[in-house]
Amino acid sequence: MGCFFSKRRKQAKEPKASAEGGEPDGTASPEQEKKEEKATAEEKRQQQQQQPQYSWDQRAKIDPKDYMFSGLKDETVGRLPGKVAGQQFVIQDCENCNIYIFDHSATVTIDDCTGCRIFLGPVKGSVFFRDCKDCKCVVACQQFRTRDCRKMEVFLCCATQPIIESSTGLKFGCFQYYYPELAFQMKDAGLSIFNNTWSNIHDFTPVSGENNWSLLAEDASVQDYVPLPAVEELKAVRISTDTNRSIIPVTRGRRQKHSEESCLAVFFAGDYTTANARKLIDEMTGKGFWLMQTKEVPMKADDAHRVFQQRASEFIPLLEKGPVVALEFNGDGSVAACQDIVISVFVSEDKSSASREVDNFYNFADMQMGM
Repeated sequence: MGCFFSKRRKQAKEPKASAEGGEPDGTASPEQEKKEEKATAEEKRQQQQQQPQYSWDQRAKIDPKDYMFSGLKDETVGRLPGKVAGQQFVIQDCENCNIYIFDHSATVTIDDCTGCRIFLGPVKGSVFFRDCKDCKCVVACQQFRTRDCRKMEVFLCCATQPIIESSTGLKFGCFQYYYPELAFQMKDAGLSIFNNTWSNIHDFTPVSGENNWSLLAEDASVQDYVPLPAVEELKAVRISTDTNRSIIPVTRGRRQKHSEESCLAVFFAGDYTTANARKLIDEMTGKGFWLMQTKEVPMKADDAHRVFQQRASEFIPLLEKGPVVALEFNGDGSVAACQDIVISVFVSEDKSSASREVDNFYNFADMQMGM
């Protein structure tokens, strides 16, 4: 009997010639290889199509150099509306330059710049100047801060209290500027044209007996500090520095009042709130009254009782529609003049109560903005 392990194995079958023209030894022909490569490529393409697509896969790649001005001297440069579109921007190491950002940004930092004229369109977050001197600027932002800066003039719109630190010789005025896209850019940056604390400066590092900041002359003109751009590309932006056309109302801020009489006018949310408020500003200032301050804030029933007192129940139902816009006018006869112009809004009833109403509203508004 033969041994189990001695059983002969079946001989391997001889390779047959491929019907596709392959070689008997099993290697593929050039035509086969091309077909297999084509099939593989098609499979990969189908797999890629089946893979989930994410928003960051489709997002255009950003080159930081497109959002930066660095190391420039004696140049005029800028960005047209739509070219920044909410990105961060950096300006650094520039000397004697005219710089214009005609668009809204996320944040802007300006470092080590000397003798520059700078315009910054609406900034959703912070604008931070560091180690700059002899610069003249027009800025609209949520937060404004300087550190280690010297001798700067700033026409400012700032939604929160501006802060200076280790800085001297700073002067501030109210933002005054217009070009057609600016109002939409303010909305894109989440800024209200009525929230501007430009003159309420907080100095982190005060020096006893000295004042590190002051206010520009009331008749200071933006164009005398930051000239209109002279290069052809930027001249395409239709700019006006006329205070009457400024997108942001020009207020006197914390300058001394001309009169003991002030008037509070409050507009409630609606389709034409901004337009009606602007119309009242134009008419009152046209009659020689001064716009001291403006504010746009939400109110609750308790706030209404504190501000409107016995008339609160009349206005509480209107508060649910959205924030109110408040304007303070100053000047002899301002209460009567305001009452003659507007209806369907809250207006101070008489001179004796107006001062209290102004204080009550803006004390409440300042607390709201600080929260």
